[in-house]
Amino acid sequence: MSGDEASIDGLMRDYQGAVPGAGVAVLRGGVPPVLRAYGLADVENRVAATSASNYRLGSMTKQFTAAAILLLAEQGLLSVDDAVRRWLPTLPDAALGMTLRHLLTHSSGLADYEELIAEGTAEPLHDADVLRLLEAHNRRHFGPGSQFRYSNGAYVLLALIVERASGQGFASFLRERIFKPLGMRHTVALEAGVSAAHRAFGYSAGARGWTRTDQSLTSATLGDGGVYSSIEDLAHWDAALYDERLLSSASLRLAFAPAMRSDDPAVQYGFGWRITGACVWHSGETTGFCNVILRYPKHRFTVIVLTNRSEPQPYATALSIAGLYLPDAEVLRAAHCAAGPDPRARPLPR
Repeated sequence: MSGDEASIDGLMRDYQGAVPGAGVAVLRGGVPPVLRAYGLADVENRVAATSASNYRLGSMTKQFTAAAILLLAEQGLLSVDDAVRRWLPTLPDAALGMTLRHLLTHSSGLADYEELIAEGTAEPLHDADVLRLLEAHNRRHFGPGSQFRYSNGAYVLLALIVERASGQGFASFLRERIFKPLGMRHTVALEAGVSAAHRAFGYSAGARGWTRTDQSLTSATLGDGGVYSSIEDLAHWDAALYDERLLSSASLRLAFAPAMRSDDPAVQYGFGWRITGACVWHSGETTGFCNVILRYPKHRFTVIVLTNRSEPQPYATALSIAGLYLPDAEVLRAAHCAAGPDPRARPLPR
């Protein structure tokens, strides 16, 4: 074991043993000099986490949804400046003026679908259910493009638009156009009746120990948070973001360009990515899971931390791991990565 690996083990000590675990990847140009797994993927059955364990990514899914839109734009099947109602004409007048670009950058003003879920709802919502909720509520928070407000619903609508533009189900499109070409063998957008290989289950801490809290009312929506992946597969994804094996250089520039200033003035948003100085990143918090990816493109360096527990958020830990390898100044410029998600990022468990 190298000194850096021993240091990472020290930082991850709370994930070791008979507790919900974690996966850590340190990548250089997509190549993983470090892949470490800790704790358990399935506490009840004492299944150890491995580098192939698949965690629900939560909002880290949004980078894949954005990539799907960009792939379709490259084909000429849609434009990021298309009106949302071109593809979803049943949306009410509140959607007038909204474009796909606004959805991608959380600047649409779309109503928060989580707040529209009827009291007493027992069955998890799917993407089509979110569309029906938004169809029935003719309101928005602000005029499109005028402000930033983090919106899970925006990415649900983007997934539905992928389906309509491609003629494929969203999960199938991701599998055929992104996951399979990149060798992400076990990554899936998880649907009912579909199994995830090497699945990690989510947990929350309580007075009597760890309780499985793997699903919520919003766990079945796909475009905003439904992808399961591992640190092994995400290494392939990270590598593809340095060349044109998946997306053109023009599309990659769009994805990573600061397009909208977020609620934190030091953090901007691109297409499915947050941008803070030298760091391009995204979190993924959902019921039973807490994840983060930090990318430093200038150094072709990435840290990924996936965990199957609701807390703590792993931002600070990921930054500490980055600090083992990068100049302190580069890590300090990305210090806002440790500030946590926008306060509106999770109106309900995701």
